Amino acid sequence: MELPQVLGEPIRFILNWGRKYSLWVFNFGLACCAIEFIAASMGRHDFMRLGVIPFAHGPRQADLMVVSGTVTDKMAPAIKRLYDQMPEPKYVISFGACSNCGGPYWDSYSVTKGVDQLIPVDVYVPGCPPRPEALLHGILTLQEKIAAERSGFGGVRKTAAELSAPPVPPPT
Repeated sequence: MELPQVLGEPIRFILNWGRKYSLWVFNFGLACCAIEFIAASMGRHDFMRLGVIPFAHGPRQADLMVVSGTVTDKMAPAIKRLYDQMPEPKYVISFGACSNCGGPYWDSYSVTKGVDQLIPVDVYVPGCPPRPEALLHGILTLQEKIAAERSGFGGVRKTAAELSAPPVPPPT
């Protein structure tokens, strides 16, 4: 039995509140969307006021990965490896049309058709490039999702391979 189930609803609220307002960001900036991410961390938008600490030292210190830009097939293994190095609970924001679905380069032979084919995504932020205000809205949406989690420890996330696997094995 998990700790929040033993201690009850107040402990779950406290644990979720702490995670909600202390997101360490690991930015995986690949193209022009990364400039908009940087703008969101500057004084005009300042997402630190929302409890988001930009630029974690590495994936082992981060609990939020923001993938911004065109994900190529050559970069895909690196994204997957860095995601796997992040401790649980971990969250992903797909920032921009290129990371959501390939963007204007979707028909290229070397572009991954969305980062959700590699790792599970919690929040999609549309736009090409999206404005910093859109990232702030995506962060607020993620914080609402974190506050509503039943388990105080985030639970175990399924991998992209498990998400795409058939739910029932085929008959023999």
